[in-house]
Amino acid sequence: MEPRAELLEELRQYRAVDAVEGQHQRDILDLLSYGAAPFARQAFVPGHITASCFVVDPVSKRLLLHHHRRLDRWLQMGGHVDPGERAREAALREGREESGLSDLEIFGGAVLDLDVHPIPAANAEPDHAHYDVRYVARTMRPDSIKIAGAESKDLAWVDLDRAVTMMGEEGSRRVIMKIRKLLDRWLN
Repeated sequence: MEPRAELLEELRQYRAVDAVEGQHQRDILDLLSYGAAPFARQAFVPGHITASCFVVDPVSKRLLLHHHRRLDRWLQMGGHVDPGERAREAALREGREESGLSDLEIFGGAVLDLDVHPIPAANAEPDHAHYDVRYVARTMRPDSIKIAGAESKDLAWVDLDRAVTMMGEEGSRRVIMKIRKLLDRWLN
């Protein structure tokens, strides 16, 4: 199955946890269903699909954040989906590139969260939206992180409560709640 059809199927079966995420789900499904090129990085109206990777160390129950160079914020790993690439593959690729962790694997098996958020204009790109499909990945070698200087100012392993504060937005609070539940199930 091609990546667009596969993601459509996966997101049609996905269950949002609240009304906000439900709206994000509908918006992403609409973009995938009716957008001419929903994965194209150059599609600015309304925006394009991206993929994120929340990297966890399940043993210590910590989350890896990077201080994004361009946005000057603490964020999860993530970025654009390359042509022909599946969203989960893009999330893992971005996670590996931005963290230096080669052992990342999707944790929990499926999409973790959906979010649509604004991206400010920069580098000749106008304001646009990222229709973000979010996954969680785990590492068993948390001490192997390496900063990707072109992408990040810094990397930090933080506990989940601190991550909520550092990221400072409601969508991250929702994801971290889901990560907490996933880790609790894994550890019990």
